[in-house]
Amino acid sequence: MTYSIGMRIPPIIGRGGIRNTAAWAAEIGLDILDVSELTSEVKQACSEFGIGIGSVDARHTAQLLSRDDARRTEAVEATKRQMDTMAELGGSIMFMCLVPEDLTLPRSEGFAIWKDCFPEVVRHAEQRGIYIAIEGWPGPAPHYPTLGCTPEMWRAMFEAIPSKHFGLNYDPSHLVRLGIDYLRALSEFGERVNHCHGKDTELLNEELYESGVLPATFGAKYGFSEGSWRYTIPGHGAVEWSKVAVRLDRLGYKGAISIELEDHRFWGSLEKEQQGIVKAAEHLRTYFK
Repeated sequence: MTYSIGMRIPPIIGRGGIRNTAAWAAEIGLDILDVSELTSEVKQACSEFGIGIGSVDARHTAQLLSRDDARRTEAVEATKRQMDTMAELGGSIMFMCLVPEDLTLPRSEGFAIWKDCFPEVVRHAEQRGIYIAIEGWPGPAPHYPTLGCTPEMWRAMFEAIPSKHFGLNYDPSHLVRLGIDYLRALSEFGERVNHCHGKDTELLNEELYESGVLPATFGAKYGFSEGSWRYTIPGHGAVEWSKVAVRLDRLGYKGAISIELEDHRFWGSLEKEQQGIVKAAEHLRTYFK
């Protein structure tokens, strides 16, 4: 099976504008770009260089999980309008990280809010051919309020909404840092994978001894870290991408593997960001062909 390799656009690379970004992506052999917003300009620039559209970021996610009924209603309608625009421009994957606007909101309460408003969102997604992909970043410390970041929550969410139009952005880096078996999770929930991030996590044994699984009291030693782990490009962490590829192949996954660059070693300059993307793509192509 042939996979698409792409990227979420890192900040400095993105400053050059969508046309330059798409041209560089094509130059290094990428197939798709994940974009923050899908507009005619973005679509045209990507098409010019033979680059497909991966995921499109949902813009009203926090408000969808608001305690305020009116704010939720507005967000539902705004999300449906965004889906309409996406569909008209050929987009099909809407990326969401379900972090509520109130970061102290308990996940159980957030789930009740989600269960109330999301069926309408997903019905519209079905009508427009949009597939929602939620990411399992647990959210900021100390509350970690994100919905859909553990198998416990996925099971409950997929029981409530059986539609394939509501599914996962599979990112094993978050599972590794949480101590969740990322391969078992893929085996159990792989049928609901709508998008995939190419990102990894290195487990830091010395830092684990120092602060356990808690965020470091006096600050993490590395960027993109809370203490006992750090996010990395694929190949520099604990994820066995060969095994991920085998399972995705068996599941018949036809989506993209999109590099999410969150690695302090490849951050802070255009040259470093480009180097990180190139190295990540080289590693992923070893297994995803």
